[in-house]
Amino acid sequence: MYIKVTVTAGMNKEKFLEKKRGYFDAWVKEEAERNMANTRIIELVSEHYQIPKNKVRIINGHTHRSKLLSLDIEGE
Repeated sequence: MYIKVTVTAGMNKEKFLEKKRGYFDAWVKEEAERNMANTRIIELVSEHYQIPKNKVRIINGHTHRSKLLSLDIEGE
């Protein structure tokens, strides 16, 4: 399964909202340096879908706000 996430890093509060099926907006406290924001996005997605973190991968957009993630969900 693939999802798209638009990330805003360095915010005071965290939010993770689903705009529509498979499209999310995320605001994270971590800065967009040393892979900290990407790591937090993976954690938020794994919590949302209730899957282990190692089942979530960033496919595209490692250094951009807009990211494409792959989820290894059983049965899909």
